[in-house]
Amino acid sequence: MGKKVIIIGGGVAGMQTAITLSKLGISPVIIEREETIGGKLNRWDRLFPTMTPASEVLGSLREQVDASGAEILTSREVKEIGQEGKNVTLNDGTRLRSDAVVVTSGFDLFPAELKEEYGYKIYDNVYTTVDVERMFRNGGIRTADGRIPKTIAFLHCVGSRDEKVNQRHCSRVCCITGVKQAIEMKQAIPDAEVYSFYMDMRMFGPGYEELYRQAQQEFNIHFIRGRISEASQTIDNRVQIKAEDTLIGLPLKMTVDMLVLIVGMKAGACNLQWSRCNGVDLYPSGFVKPKDQFTGSVDSGSPHIFYAGTITAPKNIGESINEAVAAAHRVAESLKE
Repeated sequence: MGKKVIIIGGGVAGMQTAITLSKLGISPVIIEREETIGGKLNRWDRLFPTMTPASEVLGSLREQVDASGAEILTSREVKEIGQEGKNVTLNDGTRLRSDAVVVTSGFDLFPAELKEEYGYKIYDNVYTTVDVERMFRNGGIRTADGRIPKTIAFLHCVGSRDEKVNQRHCSRVCCITGVKQAIEMKQAIPDAEVYSFYMDMRMFGPGYEELYRQAQQEFNIHFIRGRISEASQTIDNRVQIKAEDTLIGLPLKMTVDMLVLIVGMKAGACNLQWSRCNGVDLYPSGFVKPKDQFTGSVDSGSPHIFYAGTITAPKNIGESINEAVAAAHRVAESLKE
């Protein structure tokens, strides 16, 4: 009987893990709680920093998963991982045998409504980056009453680096997401004035700094160093924001047609379950702690349980794919021992 590996989560990391395992002669089984695989990539329109359509990346991964012969079980959740990854129990009571498990359950998006001062789900024209991606996919940016916005403000670090909501970590990809969407706004509505409020611009990846410069030099996006302290709705359904420009040390008040909250990555809710049921260590941020950050970043400490993707920390798509390849090879090595 051939070796079978269960992959918990059918997002980018889960799909790439299945693809690589199949090439190594191991049978992958993907368990996905949603109705289809693809994870949060299903919600995205274009990807930073190249503006590549998300559908191209997702389509390629899905084709490769189909070609791999991986078994895919959707609308299912894993309730428990057995001793040393030799089986998993699903939420419907089904028990599946496995030779190893790769956990690629990903992250959650920070719920912006917890930051009540910004008015998400209270005021009509306060949105998140996820809402904006949906607008791009559905054909255009419009306010709640169907108008084309003329002034748009982005707010960085909503749910990241924030002691008040116990999210002290940096989500790493929020800055570049905000820059990408600001450019897309100007491409879609050239006459719009676009403002970006930030604490620090963390452009760490290849092509990120160049996109940031392009946003300023070619698209005339206004970057303001300072946090918005509060937002309120005006009588004509616009959004009034109060902030401080910390570079010049002056308070700032403006009214915009649309406020976009750039929400960060939050540790997946299932991480706490893994911690309680399987003795998994967590970082203070709630992300899962691997065996070793340097030489064992995909290892759990259990010989046949591995991690890949954003279960351990915020990552971009390329990093998640690379880590999935590494995890699949570690699985293959462990099954030879």
